[in-house]
Amino acid sequence: MELKKRSSISLPSISSPLSLHILAAWLLLLTAASVGPAQCIRSNSHLSSAQDGGGDTEEFKYSAAACRAHTASLTDFGGVGDGATSNTAAFRDAVTHLSQFASDGGGMLYVPAGRWLTGPFNLTSSFTLFLHRDAVILATRNINEWPVIDPLPSYGMGRDGPGGRYSSLIGGSNLTDVIITGDNGTIDGQGSSWWSKFHGKKLKFTRGYLIELMHSDQIFITNLTLLNSPAWNIHPVYSSNIVVSGITILAPLHSPNTDGINPDSCSNVRIEDCYIVSGDDCVAIKSGWDEYGIDYGMPSQHISIRRLTCISPTSAVIALGSEMSGGIEDVRAEDITAINSESGVRIKTAVGRGAYVKGVYVRRMNLHTMKWVFWMTGNYKSHPDNKYDPNAVPVVDGVSYSDVTAYNVTMAARLEGIPSAPFRGICVSNVTVELRKARKLPWYCADVEGVSSGVTPAACASIADQGDSAAPCPFPTDALPIDEVQFQECTYRI
Repeated sequence: MELKKRSSISLPSISSPLSLHILAAWLLLLTAASVGPAQCIRSNSHLSSAQDGGGDTEEFKYSAAACRAHTASLTDFGGVGDGATSNTAAFRDAVTHLSQFASDGGGMLYVPAGRWLTGPFNLTSSFTLFLHRDAVILATRNINEWPVIDPLPSYGMGRDGPGGRYSSLIGGSNLTDVIITGDNGTIDGQGSSWWSKFHGKKLKFTRGYLIELMHSDQIFITNLTLLNSPAWNIHPVYSSNIVVSGITILAPLHSPNTDGINPDSCSNVRIEDCYIVSGDDCVAIKSGWDEYGIDYGMPSQHISIRRLTCISPTSAVIALGSEMSGGIEDVRAEDITAINSESGVRIKTAVGRGAYVKGVYVRRMNLHTMKWVFWMTGNYKSHPDNKYDPNAVPVVDGVSYSDVTAYNVTMAARLEGIPSAPFRGICVSNVTVELRKARKLPWYCADVEGVSSGVTPAACASIADQGDSAAPCPFPTDALPIDEVQFQECTYRI
């Protein structure tokens, strides 16, 4: 059960089965002229046959931030991949066994081909969870197997309602150096029963997520397909130095709160080369809710999002908030493609949130079939309770959009700040929006201030036109520390 230390970064192609409507949308994306730079570009881990001492072995070469000195297969702990036998104990026992190697080169748990039914389990430090391309981790539908845990301190309650929340399928806290990866293997949350209970108001606690890692450092989630999460798919919280790369996320278009990737009070985050079909925001950056988030005081900052492809007809491609009471700063998004989504970029906040959203930079977006390209809301009324401070007024300042093309759009923008605290420092340059139908007012602006240049149709008066000779909107030229993280090639032999 040992893996010799060996060590590419190659990101896998999308190979999961899709429903017909998602497949049709994806094919439309592939044929659209605007798709080019933002397609989800991934390459497979390499599986080959090799001779070793006269016996046939299979060899994986895969990319990871770290290679592990010790490995075990789930079958070594009694795992059965028949889709019916519970493997909860097998996963927990395997992680416990491999945890002993944290200071001796770390451990990797290999999940072979098969359908591995399980309840929630936690990971450990210096650890890799690797899924074979034909491996499916299936979340149990038995709600009694999902432990109830405390609400997040920066939220004060569960996101769906008062009280605690169900744990996530794959979790962990206070960890260092955690890798969840594979050869485009699949994690299926089997969320339909959760969605039904949620709509029927039959849940006592907030739904769990597919992956949630808390108070952790060096998190790498790559080369996987995530299906049918009960709620949010990937939720790093109170964590730092995070890479989410080459991930496909699929959920029905109207499934409730199936956000794709939600960094929450996190720093140094890199999200890249991902394809998301969702019933909610594809990426949502958060940092706590009203008085609880203000008290916790941990911002989300230094976040890079690039080469993202999104379909979300009821929500945003990239959202900031609405839970942002610890602050959000230095968010950089570029090379974004979306189709059939409610808005391209949305800032959601309200009186009572406090804190700030500042230093947001977006460039090179190609959008098709949108309600709004840009949307800002200073009156997002969702609150955990009535104890929020009415004097906690958020600041929104320094938001730049450049090089955006959008087609078949209902309205170019709806920008609504707060009367006592207008949103300032908005910059819009080199933006072309083709409206579905001509409108007398293609832009709506209230309590916002900024500048624009090269925008069609012209922005509202409060986003003052500086003329075509004006300098483009800023985008940082320095690299974030997380951008410097390199993957290496690892080898695993069966």
